[in-house]
Amino acid sequence: MAILRGGVRIGGFDVRLGLPRDRSLDNVENDKRFRRPQGPQKETTMGRIHSYVNEAEGFARKAKFYVEFYLPKGASPIVLGDDLSEPSLGAEETLQTFKTQSELVGIQNSNAKRVNAFCNAISMPDRDIQTLEVKTAGPARKIAYDYKSADITATFYSDKFLRERTYFETWQAAAFSTQSHNFNFYDNYVSDVNIFQLGSYASKAERDDVTYAVKLFDCFPKIIGPVDYAYADTNTITTFNVTFTFRYWVNYYFHNKNGNFALGQPNFRNVDVKSSYGAFGGLLNRLPPELRRAGTQVLDGIKRRIPIGGITGGRVFPPFGNLPPLNL
Repeated sequence: MAILRGGVRIGGFDVRLGLPRDRSLDNVENDKRFRRPQGPQKETTMGRIHSYVNEAEGFARKAKFYVEFYLPKGASPIVLGDDLSEPSLGAEETLQTFKTQSELVGIQNSNAKRVNAFCNAISMPDRDIQTLEVKTAGPARKIAYDYKSADITATFYSDKFLRERTYFETWQAAAFSTQSHNFNFYDNYVSDVNIFQLGSYASKAERDDVTYAVKLFDCFPKIIGPVDYAYADTNTITTFNVTFTFRYWVNYYFHNKNGNFALGQPNFRNVDVKSSYGAFGGLLNRLPPELRRAGTQVLDGIKRRIPIGGITGGRVFPPFGNLPPLNL
């Protein structure tokens, strides 16, 4: 509505004049505000932050993780002598007090996936470089001579049978005997543990995939925490803590040709990588983040509409095949 408006009728035509309240829409084509490029501006501090966030496809989330546990190999089965005679009673009792390989394999196959899924909380390991001060002239130099990592603690949900707690009690039973009070050999009770950070890729159909991972070597449950009970906690889920000690850890990464970090294929495990999937994936990766996200959504929609894409959920798109996801 104009501030002031007036008009007269001249020769059958209405002639009106007025003072408008807002002239911002006059000469829109030459408005300077419409000349600015859309999206974050990299020339500014906040623009660079927005660009980094879009390039990383979001931040890591604390609730996006997965853990893999493996029981150790345990004690070897009892071997009879050359004359097929059984060993002495004392030796046989000593061997049977430790968990054997067959027992541990059976428990691993029937309970490992549940234990992995019921891990409620865990920490990535730290690494502390040990230094020694050496002083010759001027301020002392701190020389690295060793490194170590602190134990990590995980929290687990437990079902009504406490099978998750029994899983780790069995792991400890491979290390020591409550009957003979002897201890097993080191290699018979240590195993490896994998901890995965999960995230979503706009270029993949899966909701969660591995974005970072570490492997703990020679790990075993040092402390199995208590299970607390209380009548007041009627509907509270039972949880318990397990503290793991380990020898050292490494992370699953390598540097690609551009000098960026990416998941790769270390010598100790084959892990899928985030890379360009076929010709279209390579083209999309070269686009700005905004166009890349829109292009991947359109491409995923096309893959699901063709017959083979509908059958496989878009994971197979001839003639370009995606890498299979990591089976968690």
